[in-house]
Amino acid sequence: MEPVREGIALAPTASARPQRLALAFAFWTLLALSYTLSAGLSSISEGHPPGWSRALAWNLSNFWLWMALVPLVAWLGRRGADGGWRRFCAVHVPAGLAVALAQMLVQLSLFWMLCGPGRMPVRTLGGYVAMEFAYSYHLAVLTYWIILVVLRGLESRRRLRDEQLRSAQLQTQLAQAQLQALRMQLQPHFLFNTLNAISALALADPLQARLMIARLSDLLRLTLEERHAAEIPLAREVEFLRCYLEIQQVRFQDRLSTQLDLAEDTLRAAVPSMILQPLVENALRHGLLAKPTPGRLRIGSRREGDELRLHVDDDGLGLPPDGPLEGLGLGNTRARLKVLFGAAASLALSAKSEGGTRVELRLPYREHAA
Repeated sequence: MEPVREGIALAPTASARPQRLALAFAFWTLLALSYTLSAGLSSISEGHPPGWSRALAWNLSNFWLWMALVPLVAWLGRRGADGGWRRFCAVHVPAGLAVALAQMLVQLSLFWMLCGPGRMPVRTLGGYVAMEFAYSYHLAVLTYWIILVVLRGLESRRRLRDEQLRSAQLQTQLAQAQLQALRMQLQPHFLFNTLNAISALALADPLQARLMIARLSDLLRLTLEERHAAEIPLAREVEFLRCYLEIQQVRFQDRLSTQLDLAEDTLRAAVPSMILQPLVENALRHGLLAKPTPGRLRIGSRREGDELRLHVDDDGLGLPPDGPLEGLGLGNTRARLKVLFGAAASLALSAKSEGGTRVELRLPYREHAA
């Protein structure tokens, strides 16, 4: 199982920062230009000269100052975010009044220096500030709170996105841990059964026992090569299955014949690793082991649209009258399918009309990424 990387990159990269600053500058400039256009058109509609330069100086100085103050408002927003409404109000009521006052005074001063009194009835900066104070100050306070609300909304959205990403990572980590636990259950189960078969042959037929040990070595090598893979190509799974069947062929001798009927267009399909072996073992153990005559095992695959179907057929004793008894192999396979695919995959046992049992897997078809 591949380790999940700890942490999430939340801060913007160095290359992204200039781009964000350029976008912010463009946004505030376009906002100033739109207000300038609106003010000029309003003057024209009322029969007055538009005064484009004064309107542009007013709006650019106003909005560019607020652009420069956005980081301060964001910092104040983070300071007042924790601690409930009392802390929020304790931080932002005085901060909003102070920031709005400072912005208003600087903006009025800049406008006075750039454009002068014009047609206004005042001739000093103090008189101009007194004349504009009520209108400009309440507008500055309102702008502070609008910026604060927007910034907190964006921050909440970012935190929600990060929490969703963390949750998805934890769910993936949990699913991988569950799959690994299920495989750790399955591999010793398979190994002990194979060793028991070797033990039974050790005295009766040492040559066959050594042959089974060699096949078991090949099988363990393949198992170790894919120990971290939750899914592998079907062709690789079949390679693993062939090794297992060679072991069983030594055990059953001429009492067992096998057939692989695999569609060519399914060999690259992604399947859970070691998914067919417990189905084959179940067919051998419960269907063919107690059969007095030679038995036949058939493993097939086919694709139907977006679905992959795998089946293991035997002509053994069939299902018991009171229904099938699921051991570790089938129960483990169902659990793995549920973890990997949820309701999109299924495992079904059915009796064949000519005798024997079919186990069929249905799972979503997708090609394995090599």
